[in-house]
Amino acid sequence: MVGEEGLDVIVRPGPYICAEWSNGGLPSWLTGRDVAIRSSDPAFTSAVGRWFDELVPRIAALQTGEGGPVVAVQVENEFGSFGDDHAYLRWNRQALSQRGIRELLFTADGPTELMLDGGTLPGTLAAITLGSQPDAARQLLATRRPDEPFVVAEFWNGWFDHWGKRHHVRGVDSAVRTLRGIIADGGSVSIYMAHGGTNFGLWAGANEHERRLQPIVTSYDSDAPIAEDGSLTAKFFAVREALGARGPLRSPERMPTLPPTRVPLAHRADLLAGLRAVPAPIPTLRAPRPASFERLGLDAGMVLHTAHPRIPAGEHRLVLTDVRDRALVFADGTLLGVADPAEPELPIHGTGDAVRLEVLVENLDRVNYGPGIGGHKGLLGPVLVDRRIVQGWDSTPVALQEWSATELANAVSAGPATTHAGFAIATFDVGTPADTFLALPGSNRGLVWINGFLLGRYWEIGPQVTLYCPAPLLRAGENTVTVLELERLGGALELRDRPELGPPEEYIEEFE
Repeated sequence: MVGEEGLDVIVRPGPYICAEWSNGGLPSWLTGRDVAIRSSDPAFTSAVGRWFDELVPRIAALQTGEGGPVVAVQVENEFGSFGDDHAYLRWNRQALSQRGIRELLFTADGPTELMLDGGTLPGTLAAITLGSQPDAARQLLATRRPDEPFVVAEFWNGWFDHWGKRHHVRGVDSAVRTLRGIIADGGSVSIYMAHGGTNFGLWAGANEHERRLQPIVTSYDSDAPIAEDGSLTAKFFAVREALGARGPLRSPERMPTLPPTRVPLAHRADLLAGLRAVPAPIPTLRAPRPASFERLGLDAGMVLHTAHPRIPAGEHRLVLTDVRDRALVFADGTLLGVADPAEPELPIHGTGDAVRLEVLVENLDRVNYGPGIGGHKGLLGPVLVDRRIVQGWDSTPVALQEWSATELANAVSAGPATTHAGFAIATFDVGTPADTFLALPGSNRGLVWINGFLLGRYWEIGPQVTLYCPAPLLRAGENTVTVLELERLGGALELRDRPELGPPEEYIEEFE
């Protein structure tokens, strides 16, 4: 399709891609093993080799030499930001060549000595990734590769957002000034992102800062020249001018949208009842300790852990010593509260009898960049009542990202609703499908499906307020939105004609 549009293609097959994508694109069934990821460990390269056996010949068949549009292929991705195993990089380059790649091969790394030391290979073009200071990057590369062109494989003209922070933007003048600095003297550039996107479903990644998880929002608009919904922004026209484009536009500046409206949100089933109404993809695992996501073969979603400890009369401390990432804790069906790594302790009242202790653990996204890639999820440490470990757990996976329309219907039908959380639906009629933006005023956090398709997460801590719903997900006639609210359900669903991504904050990524 890209070739038919008259464009060339640069392919970055990984296996690691980052892209603020869950686990950086690596499968959790692999990173959950005792394997040194992104290294020459045979346990890793053998798995990648099997993947490349399937993938790379398909790319090779589309190379320019075969009459296709592929003109270049990248070796791994920003490896110098991760490690220094050059045997692995050489293996990766050879794996591409052996499977038929004949076009230009290149590496891409940040513009520092440390990153270039770890990520470049002799005899392979070294490209740079940056958001600022192109002249310094050009000079650094010239001292190492004086005979190579200056290629910026990623120019960050915007940035992604974390839940609980502000919406990152970058001014038009700042972005275009850096772009002009790259293309001066014939530099080449790939704009990242040129077209913003969406982390549909549960595919968003996360970062770690000082051992604190920073999950990434559903929107991947990235303040790009072409917005998440395809709208052409002021940055688009300025970038277009800087690149010398003079021809007429072939796309509308903005796609049609549905008129704004507000429809009631009907609470149909409580949280635990709705979750229990959907059969798990594998049988519940019974073991002395809670099972991790990896042990259950679960990439994303939630796990419901159940135990029956006897708790003496009086007040006690319930401690989740290592929870990844956030847990709702119930005693005999009553919510005790929320536990996370920052606040892992909750009070619990005992009567001397056994209590049905249920811990619903949510994976808030897997780390996509840095040494935290491949970290496990779930209740990774013991659960304590005071100093005593709770043993004997039933662990049930909740594979939300795999739910079909039938399973959603089962959850919604598990009523009646008696609490403030759980499953709700809203319906609205559409004449001609068009883009819209969904908001849930008054609701706290959870997931949204449209006609059985999992759009993604919402969370009142922001910055993102609306979820982009593209026209192809809608149909003429009645459309159904299903909401899984984890803590506090509001009373309405709003369809808006504009995105609301939160209060802006100017951000430019710079390497020191």
